[in-house]
Amino acid sequence: MATLKITKKHHKHFNNPFPGTPESVPLIYGTLFLNSQKLPSHQIYPIGKDFQLNWSSKDGGFLSISHKSEPGRPLWSTLPGEPFISAAIAETEVEESRGSFLIKDKYVHSLSNNQTIDDIKIVNGFDKDQVIPSFSLPKNPMYPVLMITGKVFGVNKRKKTAKFSRRGGSEKETSISARYWHVFDQKECHQVGFQVRIGKTDLELPKRVPPRTYKSFSLKFGRIRRRRTGWFGGFLSRKKSVSVSSSAEESMAMKSNGVNVYNNRICVTYSSEKNEKIFGFGEQFSHMNFKGKRVPIFVQEQGIGRGDQPITFAANLVSYRAGGDWSTTYAPSPFYMTSKMRSMYLEGYDYSVFDLTKDDRIQIQLHGDSFEGRILHGNSPSELIECFTESTGRPPLLPEWIISGAVVGMQGGTDTVRSIWNEMQRYDVPVSAFWLQDWVGQRETVIGSQLWWNWEADETRYSGWQQLIRDLNMQHIKVMTYCNPCLAPMDKKPNIKRHHFEEAKMLDILVKDKNGELYMVPNTAFDVGMLDLTHPRTANWFKQILQEMVEEGVRGWMADFGEGLPVDACLYSGEDPIAAHNRYPELWAKINREFVDEWKSSRVGKGREDPEESLVFFTRAGYRDTTKWAMLFWEGDQMVSWQKNDGIKSAVVGFLSGGLSGYALNHSDIGGYCAVNLPFFKYRRSEELLLRWMELAAFTTVFRTHEGNKPSCNSQFYSNNRTLSHFARLAKVYKAWKFYRIQLVKEASQKGLPICRHLFLHYPEDEHVHSFTYEQFLVGTEILVVPVLDKGKGTVKAYFPRGESSSWKHIWTGKLYSIQGSEAWVEAPIGYPAIFVKEGSPVGETFLEKLGEYYVLCR
Repeated sequence: MATLKITKKHHKHFNNPFPGTPESVPLIYGTLFLNSQKLPSHQIYPIGKDFQLNWSSKDGGFLSISHKSEPGRPLWSTLPGEPFISAAIAETEVEESRGSFLIKDKYVHSLSNNQTIDDIKIVNGFDKDQVIPSFSLPKNPMYPVLMITGKVFGVNKRKKTAKFSRRGGSEKETSISARYWHVFDQKECHQVGFQVRIGKTDLELPKRVPPRTYKSFSLKFGRIRRRRTGWFGGFLSRKKSVSVSSSAEESMAMKSNGVNVYNNRICVTYSSEKNEKIFGFGEQFSHMNFKGKRVPIFVQEQGIGRGDQPITFAANLVSYRAGGDWSTTYAPSPFYMTSKMRSMYLEGYDYSVFDLTKDDRIQIQLHGDSFEGRILHGNSPSELIECFTESTGRPPLLPEWIISGAVVGMQGGTDTVRSIWNEMQRYDVPVSAFWLQDWVGQRETVIGSQLWWNWEADETRYSGWQQLIRDLNMQHIKVMTYCNPCLAPMDKKPNIKRHHFEEAKMLDILVKDKNGELYMVPNTAFDVGMLDLTHPRTANWFKQILQEMVEEGVRGWMADFGEGLPVDACLYSGEDPIAAHNRYPELWAKINREFVDEWKSSRVGKGREDPEESLVFFTRAGYRDTTKWAMLFWEGDQMVSWQKNDGIKSAVVGFLSGGLSGYALNHSDIGGYCAVNLPFFKYRRSEELLLRWMELAAFTTVFRTHEGNKPSCNSQFYSNNRTLSHFARLAKVYKAWKFYRIQLVKEASQKGLPICRHLFLHYPEDEHVHSFTYEQFLVGTEILVVPVLDKGKGTVKAYFPRGESSSWKHIWTGKLYSIQGSEAWVEAPIGYPAIFVKEGSPVGETFLEKLGEYYVLCR
């Protein structure tokens, strides 16, 4: 019987500001062995109707998959003489702090780094029983299905760490092995599915085994929660028990007699090329090309600084690993595409790591006992995105009102909103909506002003709430609000109508701990209950809250968070909380989306259907399939800085990398969010940064401001005449290409293509653009943006890609740039960002006409 042990202890108030690199299973090497009696020297096997597998025993044996239309172009191939499947039994340590997670590999108890291929067989409909029952073939699979069988094996030393070697071990080592099944089947006309299952091992477990460790540092500085799970948890027999102990050193005993032991790591290794660029992995903020990196796929807080100094140092010092690093992100995805037009993604939600550190190979390490994914076929990046999003989902059409003008992020109450509204009318600012984050009221905590997490209007702060909504609506301005899947006790709030925390507690729809008690998740300065989104009563209950909100006239909201489910939580569904953690943001988006769709359906045919009354929500946390449910993304909490990893530059990388990964509709807080005002660490939003961020945001999906976490420290769009004038000007620039934005939103809903695009998407043959990160980007295909992203700069270097037949016209001067593959320095003073349109393009000409109509083009 497996045992789960939880211990708690206090930790220091100050932490290591330079945390080390987490331990991990290194790249696994081994040898491939062939059954020469059953395997031919060379053969081509069909997979469904459109794909084939090419097998060759040459150089130790290898296989490759290609589309029948291009048999000479492999989409996926193995390395000759080397295993493409390997496995291990290892311990895991997970550290958590404030929604940040670090997953480590600890002791490796067994390693099966060698592989045999015993047979390759075609499975047709009449003999489908040959496929083991655990494989999830579709109801009507496209036969034939291909199955490869054999064993993975290695050596096991009776010591804490296993030896990683390229070849087998000494004679004194005990051999271990397990059978595997590797199935390929066609899913769509451009997709091949693959599944790997590994059977039980013949490993004999010791009677006493060191535990697998889970550390959870609470958001309050005085508490640490540690979870220890036996390394065998999750891949032994399904029964588990829980015990709580105060001894951090207590080990667990487990008898192996009669228990099936399974590997809890599966690695799939296949070939890559030295000059192959690798893009994707969801919304990433530091890199576009991940060749040479080791990319973990796990939803979490992006961190404060993410390697930019000195802020990362400070964040780590006061809260464990709060600074994050280059890989931490709210919305990762186990998907990539390469410059060689190869692409694949993983299904499921298990933690995975893509090891791209070697020139000649890719190795995916997955925490689990099964492996499933798809290989994609396409001849261009846009085809690959379309193929990917065909399965994972695409956004719906956005309501036209939210992409018509500025979405004004405000706080302060009714009088403040009305005052700023009057001021903007003087400057003729095109406004779509007021986004009022503090509609629920604010409270003072030890870290400053924070929201009351109870999702109803605070009519003390927003007196005449419904009248304010009606007055704004009369001017075609919507009101948007804020919510998240957490609820705080409201014992100290004086003007409460409904106590959502108590309601959810009574309904028993909040996440529980391993003892079956309510799990109060530490937040910045208070603890909260988190909705159990797997509970059948949760969705309808939360939809009632949204219903009350929209009945008051609200037409949109930020659906925040989704990334913080503790990995030692106990869910109603009983599923593994580590995998559930990656699924949680999808469930959160799904509830919000279902409400939007149900509300829309309720208005059809009743004389109340009006596109201007359509609802919209936006979210920051996501995983692979969140694009099926979320209407719109935003990038979360960037620093109010010029820095690379967590400032304005990272915002560009975020929507470009996300765009290549299916997050088609995305935007950022104008000016960033995180300000810091400590004695030796000051990050305040400067006026110049704000103005340049406005110029950037004017060419994204939504043009939305945010006052930031410390409004008094930041320059705001309403701070003075210059900021208001600039805000009005850029809001009109944004409005001037609304006609094209509507087309691009439609294209996103039909094909999954993003509005903001990395140049690789349309110029994959131009190797120069492969190295771009934040330097420039496309809006659709017709607008080229070269933003100013550095303090004090008034010029930028623009690159005009190879493969474009049209000249690029500078919108402010009309100057043409006709030489493909050329660079040019372009003046870009504040208010006149370097923007180019294609010469002769109807989109470009209409954009220039609109700029003239709004009196923006006159200098």
